[in-house]
Amino acid sequence: MIGKYPVITLCGSTRFKDAFLEAQKRLTLAGNIVISLGLFGHSGDDEVWAEGTKEMLDDMHKRKIDMADGIYVINVGGYIGQSTQSEIDYARSQGKTIEYLEEA
Repeated sequence: MIGKYPVITLCGSTRFKDAFLEAQKRLTLAGNIVISLGLFGHSGDDEVWAEGTKEMLDDMHKRKIDMADGIYVINVGGYIGQSTQSEIDYARSQGKTIEYLEEA
């Protein structure tokens, strides 16, 4: 397929790094441009916890949602934490499509 590719931003807990990588691969092969995370704080990227960094990354992720047509929520085991819920609420308020790895 050549042409217009939907843009999808991945959202979810950084503890699910492997699920992020798998979804990124699968969604890319399905013809999507995928925007993911730069750091996985709950999976060993300790730089996230430096003063002011998490707040910056949270704001940056909202800008990634702004650039996307929709979001894809990595909700392994149905888990959606506070930050992810905030991203879902933001995406909804911006009229973005919302899809989930696992049905709630």
